[in-house]
Amino acid sequence: MTTLDGSWLTALIDGVVGLMDLIGAPGAGVAIALENLFPPLPSEVILPMAGLAAARGSFTLFEALFWTTAGSVVGAFALYGIGAVLGLDRLRALVKRLPLLHVDDVDRTVAWFGRHGGKAVFFGRMLPIFRSLISIPAGVVLMPLWRFGLLTLAGSLIWNSVFVLSGFFLGEQWHIVEEYAGVLQYAVIAAAAGALVWFTVTRVRRLRRAAVDTDPA
Repeated sequence: MTTLDGSWLTALIDGVVGLMDLIGAPGAGVAIALENLFPPLPSEVILPMAGLAAARGSFTLFEALFWTTAGSVVGAFALYGIGAVLGLDRLRALVKRLPLLHVDDVDRTVAWFGRHGGKAVFFGRMLPIFRSLISIPAGVVLMPLWRFGLLTLAGSLIWNSVFVLSGFFLGEQWHIVEEYAGVLQYAVIAAAAGALVWFTVTRVRRLRRAAVDTDPA
């Protein structure tokens, strides 16, 4: 049982615990697959609990690692599919309707992903929030399925192993690792927010300069 407060998240985590109690290690895999589709469901809590259950003999450590990683891969492919269905043409059409964004932004992003997409998918699996979202642009650019699958498997196995093993070896003290993961999550959110503010300010200034330059007065 976690030490989370009495919120919807607590109820959600209790449901995950019940799922693991009901069907064993596959329950942890289902929970991690859902975490990919619904990032507020924290893998930093689910994975140590799977390790703790393995330490208590509910299932083996190998089963915990296998099923949680399988869940990560399945969830990632589901989001990849969403990106593939969206596609570049629909994404460009969507961006045309959004303020401050240009179709050129999509093209530059696609070009960047073509050069660095492999590293983005692999390392993105070890970053909160982005570990789920990175699958969508991979689907949009139709990264080869075998490459996406291998990179997702490798990155997810590293991330999952850290937290599953923390629950296995630290037992009830696994919250120590969760605290560090929380710091990482806040850092990622702060960096993303900072990048968004920088982009918005820069784009607004550019649009204002362009309006002044084209003003006949």
